[in-house]
Amino acid sequence: MEAKQWTVQIYISEEGDETRARAVLTVGDTSSVSGRGVARRNPIDRPVPEIGDELAASRALEDLAIRLHDVASDDIVQLTGPVEPRHH
Repeated sequence: MEAKQWTVQIYISEEGDETRARAVLTVGDTSSVSGRGVARRNPIDRPVPEIGDELAASRALEDLAIRLHDVASDDIVQLTGPVEPRHH
């Protein structure tokens, strides 16, 4: 069985008290999906500055997961057609 490798890169930028992250999933050479996350620094976080990075990155990964799920759902609909509501 051939192993597949998907790569996620996280880009983090800071401006003032705001940290932004972008998570980019790359599949093969051409396909990618990305998610975004933001964190705002709380004054009590100053001794641990990476908290903003961690929160923004986790939110970007969560957004990426939702977007990837949407891509998979769209692919399923293209193959099978829309799902009819079930009546009980």
